[in-house]
Amino acid sequence: MNSALDIYAQSEHLLGIEESTQLLHSIFLTLLEDEGIGSVLDIGCGRGGFMCQAEASGIVCSGIDLSHVMVEAAQRKGLDVTCKNICEVKGQYEAAVAIFDVLNFIAPDALKQFLSCVADVLKEGGLFIADVNSEYGFRDVAEGSMSAEDADSFLNVNAVYADAKLSTEFTLFHKQENGSYLKSQECIEQYYHSLEALKHNGVLTLVEDHPLSLYDVDDKMLLIFQKKQ
Repeated sequence: MNSALDIYAQSEHLLGIEESTQLLHSIFLTLLEDEGIGSVLDIGCGRGGFMCQAEASGIVCSGIDLSHVMVEAAQRKGLDVTCKNICEVKGQYEAAVAIFDVLNFIAPDALKQFLSCVADVLKEGGLFIADVNSEYGFRDVAEGSMSAEDADSFLNVNAVYADAKLSTEFTLFHKQENGSYLKSQECIEQYYHSLEALKHNGVLTLVEDHPLSLYDVDDKMLLIFQKKQ
């Protein structure tokens, strides 16, 4: 179990990201439909929101995530989702996607191995589509503090960007049946990857890269890779 990702999963409904998530899902689905993709692996699929939309469009989907909380939620929807990392996946797909910062959770020294494992699950000429935070997105948009609450939970988030790494501390208080609150606290780390580092990965060809404005102007990049033939 990845406790850091699980606390994110338990806090996700308090983060106010629903609109941004839907925008990304729409962008990724349009790209897959335009390319005539028939099968896709959703890496870091979360609760399976994108998979539901893709399957409704006739795309055969499988998903993986490292959070048991997310995987169990997706499985309750009847989706083909398992808790494993990309290097454990068998089978081949016409495309793979990594939506909403998934690549930023990969440390720089593990990036080439991650992309190599992505290449292994793609058919020849297959596509890998991902988004990543720009340095501006980390430094000027993501850094800072926020709090949110509902009837059962209180969340405080504090994010600091330094040395090409965003360290975000999640502190979650969740109401128990007896009226007391259970405190959970974890630090999640994300990493800035330069476009040059992403280009020179050794296994996948970066065929397109576009600035993407999610919360601010050009706070993200949209990347399309292709498996070398």
